[in-house]
Amino acid sequence: MVIGRRRFLGILGGAGSAAVVGVPLISGMGGSSSTGELLPSRLPLPRPYTLPFRVPPVLRPTSTDGAADRYEIVQRTAVAEILPGVRTEIWGYNGIFPGPTIVSTSGRRTIVTHRNRLPAPVVVHLHGGRTPPEHDGYPTDLVYPEGASGHHMAGAGHTAMSGDVSMGRRDYVYPLRQPAATLWYHDHRMDFTGPGVWRGLAGFHIVHDRHELSLGLPGGDRDMPIAIMDRSFAEDGGLRYPSLDPTLTHTPGVRSPYGPGVLGDVILVNGVPWPLAPVPAVRHRLRLLNASNARRYRLVLDPPPPGGNAFVQVGTDGGLLSRPIPHDALEMAPAQRFDVVVDFGRYRPGQYVTVRNEWGDGTTADVMRFHVTARADDRSRVPDVLTAAVPLREKDAVVTRRFEFRHDTVRGMPGWTINGRAFSPTDSIMSPKLGTTEIWRLLSDFHHPIHVHLSHFQVLSRGLGGPGPYDHGPKDTVDLRPGEQMAVLVRFDDYAGRYVMHCHNLEHEDMGMMATFTTVR
Repeated sequence: MVIGRRRFLGILGGAGSAAVVGVPLISGMGGSSSTGELLPSRLPLPRPYTLPFRVPPVLRPTSTDGAADRYEIVQRTAVAEILPGVRTEIWGYNGIFPGPTIVSTSGRRTIVTHRNRLPAPVVVHLHGGRTPPEHDGYPTDLVYPEGASGHHMAGAGHTAMSGDVSMGRRDYVYPLRQPAATLWYHDHRMDFTGPGVWRGLAGFHIVHDRHELSLGLPGGDRDMPIAIMDRSFAEDGGLRYPSLDPTLTHTPGVRSPYGPGVLGDVILVNGVPWPLAPVPAVRHRLRLLNASNARRYRLVLDPPPPGGNAFVQVGTDGGLLSRPIPHDALEMAPAQRFDVVVDFGRYRPGQYVTVRNEWGDGTTADVMRFHVTARADDRSRVPDVLTAAVPLREKDAVVTRRFEFRHDTVRGMPGWTINGRAFSPTDSIMSPKLGTTEIWRLLSDFHHPIHVHLSHFQVLSRGLGGPGPYDHGPKDTVDLRPGEQMAVLVRFDDYAGRYVMHCHNLEHEDMGMMATFTTVR
């Protein structure tokens, strides 16, 4: 997408003043198509497609009974070899990057005990989970390090006064009364989500149900979780990030000019730079997650398969689509998931198929490569009908709300706001009633991937038209583009309490672009 500078400033309207306070325009202006600034690495980078693809390990429960499956995760520092021969300190769930994958069954309660052995407080959010408020990962529900001292308490400042604080450990209870879907879990601490996730605090949580398993979609080794994220590396091999406070305990925020978003120059897939994955010449299910802080991707297969339609989308953030949708390319904003089937049987055995990012340049234009090996038996299929879920209806909406996502001044510094207000954990901007449906109209200045906790939503319109090609199905994150207006239908069910909506450009979130809403009975 190429936007001229004059037209870009024009569509921003009153937000044009953002340029005066140091907000860059879209990085690359038609290259990366992401709101943010590139943070270059300071050491030699490996050649793409020389390292093997790997899948994060599936975590085994510590106990299972008739009531629940129980897991334990220790958050700790560790040293990983991400770049060949280079030692990189990470913050990892169980000390790995990304964290272990949890696999659950819809309707069966999952309890995850998180122990904090990091040098800073943490919060855990199950992204896409329909979760009670006390287990959702509200940004000030802090888990302090084991043996935390008054130093850590003082470092959290005002955030500790408005949250449910735990010392050393916390049990997160997930009822998972929701359909099969690709979820993920990540750090969600107020003011410090960006650096926490950048250092490694992210992992998959996959939910299955009986209906999904009956469809005949590719499974086993042919069901591949793929987390795509960009990172940058310092001279000593450490993860480079422009935090004002590298200890992540006192002063939030990033140095100028990275307030609009931090973009790395190394593309990692499941923690491996530009990996190579051997695949038999059969259908594979790719669970694609954009786990980047700010970078957007337009993914294509090179070469495309004969006849086109490289990706057949079967699911999105909240679960299965009603019917499969073919795509030649996939556009992904941060936090979005696309569940697609790729038929490698359309390629010749021995052929290489590269996943490229058309919104990247230089090192960020390459993502990963598949090596198609021998042909094999393939009994999988993509049915014409995936789910009979009843869509939300516009006529059932009881209220329409308007939300503007814009650059602003926050506490005397450049920041980001919703309806002119920066996030406050003591204020709730609305009180939706459980059992009701609302229309939300979203307006933007720059790129803002908007995420809503608790409730999935349905896109009604984008600009002057209907939903875009990537807007179908139950969403929890929508790609709101510069100068754009969207309308979504949101239904509130299940749990009363406080939740948040926010931009999932993590630097925007950390610098004010988040708001609390409180669901009521």
